[in-house]
Amino acid sequence: MKHQARLLAVGACLVASAAYAEDFHGFDPQKFDGKMLSADNLKAMAADAAKVTPPKNGKGYSIGFANLQRDISFGVLVEKGIQQNADAAGIELVIADNRLDGPTALANAKSFAERKVDYVIEFQTDANFGQTVMDVFKADGTKVTAIDIPMPGASFFGVNNPKSGFMGGSYLATAAQKKFGADVVNTGYLVIGALPQSGVIPRMRTEGQRAGFMALTKDFPADHIIEIDTKNTLQESFAQMNNVIGRIPPGAPILIIAINDQATMGMLQAVRGAGRIDQAIAVGNGADEAEALATDPNLVAATGSFPGSYGNYLIPIALSSLAGKPVPEATFVTHQMVTKANICQFYKEFPCVGEADGYVFPETEFATYLADLKKQDWLKGYEAILPQQ
Repeated sequence: MKHQARLLAVGACLVASAAYAEDFHGFDPQKFDGKMLSADNLKAMAADAAKVTPPKNGKGYSIGFANLQRDISFGVLVEKGIQQNADAAGIELVIADNRLDGPTALANAKSFAERKVDYVIEFQTDANFGQTVMDVFKADGTKVTAIDIPMPGASFFGVNNPKSGFMGGSYLATAAQKKFGADVVNTGYLVIGALPQSGVIPRMRTEGQRAGFMALTKDFPADHIIEIDTKNTLQESFAQMNNVIGRIPPGAPILIIAINDQATMGMLQAVRGAGRIDQAIAVGNGADEAEALATDPNLVAATGSFPGSYGNYLIPIALSSLAGKPVPEATFVTHQMVTKANICQFYKEFPCVGEADGYVFPETEFATYLADLKKQDWLKGYEAILPQQ
């Protein structure tokens, strides 16, 4: 798999749970390095799990995977990684496409129940349907892991939203000051591409982006921050950015950050279409749009989430659960900034260009932000999927 090189940089997960009692065929979330387990290990996990939870069809495990949307880069990479791990373990993977739509996700859940899958991995964006979808699985006792958007009763795997957001926002502040100068940056406008339909978790990311930016630009005017609803797509991001660009005075820096790389690219396309691209600088989230990151001078970095590695965690988590092992309430990917200077470490097909920019994650500022975040009323009930540090 051509994206496999980036697995080397994923690093260990941060796990919000009690310690595992044992290493399960090479998988311990507190020590796991993110690299794919061997086929022998995965097959041994499946065999041990079957002794505890026999496959419903009496032959072999089938796992349902409902993808967020199968034709976007992030979803493609997640699916490939899960499929590769399932194949290695000798597991049938039943794939559905939620198409960014709650009713479709519910229909897919019912289909999984009818097919009597043994476990489900859900990538489902509509928070309003989370409980309804989980009720389907609860009825027959099927366990679930939810990717990036939590669902009640499911374990959580995915982005460390507060930290990845803060990382991207602080990087944007540093890069913008380098490009425009600190005084000029304070005359600019920060446009945040949000995803309100998905509830608290993506809000953690975009609020982190806002906080990270403001932590390093303390004099930036609050009324120069514009938030748009991206609907998680390039097309909607383009349309909404077109709607607001007229509010930004001619010549003012346009500072862009968003929920994912696709939204960031749509926003940049709108600025380019308006003839104002020289005034823009952007930071993405996900680092899954590698070609854009490598070639677009205005997309200076992206916070890497390494979606191609998700399956390396998700299939072992599912098999651990089926084997009766304790599964963490939340498992987080470790993030790092992907830039033109280090992109070849993650995507071998693109050369590294330029020198390292010297960006250092502002640990002290983030610790202060995280402590305050944990006191916020809008996060009540989500404490288990907040990072500890």
